[in-house]
Amino acid sequence: MEKIRRCRIHGDSLHTLDSTGRWRCKKCRVEAVQKRRALIKEKAIQYKGEKCSICGYNKYIGALEFHHLDPLQKDFGIGQKGYTRSIEKNKQEVDKCILVCANCHREFHYLNQETGIDYETWASSL
Repeated sequence: MEKIRRCRIHGDSLHTLDSTGRWRCKKCRVEAVQKRRALIKEKAIQYKGEKCSICGYNKYIGALEFHHLDPLQKDFGIGQKGYTRSIEKNKQEVDKCILVCANCHREFHYLNQETGIDYETWASSL
């Protein structure tokens, strides 16, 4: 159920009834989810050392990604669903990963696809 109500932040905006029976501004809900996802990513990056494990890049958090060392052990993609899960569940998945910058991540996947090189071999050649 949705209706227009007054939000102290957004003014007149669309509200929805949540599971507790409380009316919540939809814009506020989106902002809260975005804030929580950013916090979980920040904590995961801090947990993994705050820099690319290959080149040491650490300037922009948005350029840091998680690479699963063993795709068969991957329960979920950190970027797709990890930031909506509990911090503990996310930590368990992050433990299966290395932290890399976007450039190193893409370079590895390209080389892996073209040559079949595995991560350990590629990383040791740098």
